[in-house]
Amino acid sequence: MKLLITGATGLIGTALYKKLRNQHQLTVLTRNANKAYQKLGHDIEVITQLSELNDLNPFDAVINLAGEPIADKRWSNDQKRRIEQSRWQITEQLAHLFEASDQPPGVLISGSAIGYYGRQGREPVTEDSHKVHDEFTHRLCAHWEALAIQAESDKTRVCLLRTGIVLAQDGGALQRMALPFKFGLGGPIGDGKQMMSWIHLDDMVDLILYLLNNEECKGPYNATAPNPVSNEEFSRTLARVLNRPCLLRVPAVVMRALLGEMADMILTGQAVLPERIQQHGFEFRHSTVRDALQQCCKA
Repeated sequence: MKLLITGATGLIGTALYKKLRNQHQLTVLTRNANKAYQKLGHDIEVITQLSELNDLNPFDAVINLAGEPIADKRWSNDQKRRIEQSRWQITEQLAHLFEASDQPPGVLISGSAIGYYGRQGREPVTEDSHKVHDEFTHRLCAHWEALAIQAESDKTRVCLLRTGIVLAQDGGALQRMALPFKFGLGGPIGDGKQMMSWIHLDDMVDLILYLLNNEECKGPYNATAPNPVSNEEFSRTLARVLNRPCLLRVPAVVMRALLGEMADMILTGQAVLPERIQQHGFEFRHSTVRDALQQCCKA
């Protein structure tokens, strides 16, 4: 297959690219061609803007993972706009290119996040859950998904990736979460009762490949492992895996002072279940957080 990938230099995109590169012909959209060559190798086809394409007729599939990291900086109004536009503009451009194609790609797999649901407490959440909390992450993801759905037609199916916290050996959220534990300063955040919905990077890549190769798959999919845990359980499990104490608790007031509105994303949560992908028959390699953390931290 000939594939177009956006966001290929990110955590998920890099792992996905390495899995696909020997079997498919890949084109990468990136703002920084030199960074792409350094990360992915020099034997790749790179475009730096979608305006280089008149349509998507040459491609069999598009995987859209581009977006400014959501948790790297405090959410000022300017940063919120950057987060939004980095997702919305590319997705809207892709939808227009699908519309301009006589023979559009057969599938668009487009990023989203479990932030779509907003804060949900401890009640399990599936793709069929209609109750959402109207806050920044929901509005961000809802519009992102609506733009992607515009590419859907009788020739193109659209799959939406509502992704949880991605656990990986190198980089990503786990690297930041593990740091205080390595110094013996780790512990739960706030009351620790907020639910964390996570997925191992291996399963994330496998799930995207599953959606790519199974034509019956379309619509939203929760890209989360089947066993979400509380922040307290996650913290204690991470401490055991690293053989470090889990004694200190970070008060909610401190998180809000440091991070502002973004702290709510950490202090609240969702117990998101991957109901639809499991109904299709997908099996997770890392279904428990202990197994996932052990694999990520084994080095």
